[in-house]
Amino acid sequence: MARPTRVSRALSQNFLTDRATVERIARLAVPQPGRTPLLLEVGAGKGALTAALAPRCRQLHAYEIDPRLLPGLRARFARTPHVRIVHGDFLAAPPPRTPFAVAGNVPFSRTADIVDWCLRAPHLTDATLLTQLEYARKRTGDYGSWTLLTVRSWPRHEWRLVGRVDRSRFRPRPRVDAGIVRIERRRAPLLDRAGYASWCRLVELGFSGVGGSLHASLRGAYPRRQVDAAFRAAGLDRDALVGEVSPARWLRLHTRLNELHETSRLV
Repeated sequence: MARPTRVSRALSQNFLTDRATVERIARLAVPQPGRTPLLLEVGAGKGALTAALAPRCRQLHAYEIDPRLLPGLRARFARTPHVRIVHGDFLAAPPPRTPFAVAGNVPFSRTADIVDWCLRAPHLTDATLLTQLEYARKRTGDYGSWTLLTVRSWPRHEWRLVGRVDRSRFRPRPRVDAGIVRIERRRAPLLDRAGYASWCRLVELGFSGVGGSLHASLRGAYPRRQVDAAFRAAGLDRDALVGEVSPARWLRLHTRLNELHETSRLV
């Protein structure tokens, strides 16, 4: 009998062992079986999630960086021709040039890099990632606050917390619970290319902390009367903290500031 593979702490390995949780993640990742032409899995591990994803998509590329796990994975899916086991670092893979989705029980220590990879991929349709619960809650506004990354990407990507997973569902058991984050690329972006560029400048200025408040930070680039008017349009108090401003209110701020800027140019 083969000895069980020891977990690599360096690779931040925590394997899902609860079948119900695995099936739940697969359903969230591929809500309509057969409609996903290409799915990339981050960190196939021993293949638990791979096996649940495989029947739901037309083509599955399962990435695994740990060479010790490859023989078991390849043997398990040897008779599943549409599943390709890829040995290598997912982050080093070039994004496909056709529409694709991403799913995976990601190494907690590499979550930020994997999310950045997904956001930069021009043909990504959606990503369903099992992350630390705290990360999932921060990125999706579940704490009632919003991060720079989420707000900046909001016109092109919607972020949602779609589930929680108790740490007892993993082996070895991590120190914290996990959250399921769903990132979906909008079919129709909320802003065009020029609008998105000005959006990024506005959001980054707002999160810069210059002046000690969002209102003060924006006054570094806009006249005070314009900032006051934009805050009224967004229903914001002048003392509002930047992290408490939802993406919807940021959009109203952006729209009103652009309107006021264009009006001032014409006068």
